[in-house]
Amino acid sequence: MMEFLRTPDERFDSLPGYPFAPHYLYVDDTEGGQLRVHYLDEGPADADPVLLMHGEPSWSYLYRKMIPILVQAGHRVLAVDLVGFGRSDKPARRSDYTYQRHVDWMQDWLGQLNPVNITLVCQDWGGLIGLRLVAENPQRFARVVAANTMLPTGDRDPGEAFLSWQKFSQEVPDFAAGNIINGAVTTTLPQEIIAAYDAPFPDDSYKEGARQFPLLVPISTDDPARDKNLAAWEVLKKWQKPFLTAFSDSDPITRGGDKAFQKLVPGTRGQAHTTIENGGHFLQEDQGEALARVVVKFVGDNPL
Repeated sequence: MMEFLRTPDERFDSLPGYPFAPHYLYVDDTEGGQLRVHYLDEGPADADPVLLMHGEPSWSYLYRKMIPILVQAGHRVLAVDLVGFGRSDKPARRSDYTYQRHVDWMQDWLGQLNPVNITLVCQDWGGLIGLRLVAENPQRFARVVAANTMLPTGDRDPGEAFLSWQKFSQEVPDFAAGNIINGAVTTTLPQEIIAAYDAPFPDDSYKEGARQFPLLVPISTDDPARDKNLAAWEVLKKWQKPFLTAFSDSDPITRGGDKAFQKLVPGTRGQAHTTIENGGHFLQEDQGEALARVVVKFVGDNPL
């Protein structure tokens, strides 16, 4: 049974722009115990869902600007906190976090919730995990929006920007999530927004998952996730359902990744791929309203 920490609820009281009610499910920790996963569930329960998946070191707070627009358009919106982030439980040891476990935890959560006709919106690690869910549960997903993300298999140079980030993440004495996000956007975040991104992490003991994530990105061909990601790409290379890229114009980490998706995924053909202007790595923070409108139009242009 895995040891874990649970961020006190009061850390999430009265966060600016985040009035949403918490929901929880318990997933198998893969060691005989359970972990509590937090998610938002907004909009009409009988509508086809839009699943919003965040990355590192953010949480569902990242999507707060998008959720009202998606709900107003008639969608059910699910926004999950990955294990180790947000209001979800945080396993206590770095070694508890593997790429496969992240996929397994989200697979368990998705299976319990049992949504269908999902439109996935994924950014950063939300894509590394979310696109694996798509490939392993293709019957659940109707559409995909990939924003500043990738599905690496370890056989390409990850680039200087990523390697610098990876080095920083392991060496910086204080892994300050809010300041990290503030450094990866085109705007300057107010202190209360930075504090909201810090809310899940009362101290360093809660940050093992956040510290570990950069080391789990496959950057070599002997990475343990390579085979599963290659298998996922085999599914995506045959993916005929609508697939949209909505990358931002100012992200050195994922720049050019949209072209790779457009080249390899058949479902990208004929779609209105867009570049979100004035957006950094966390384009949901910089241009959340614009990205939400892109998603609404994409779903409307591609009815079931």
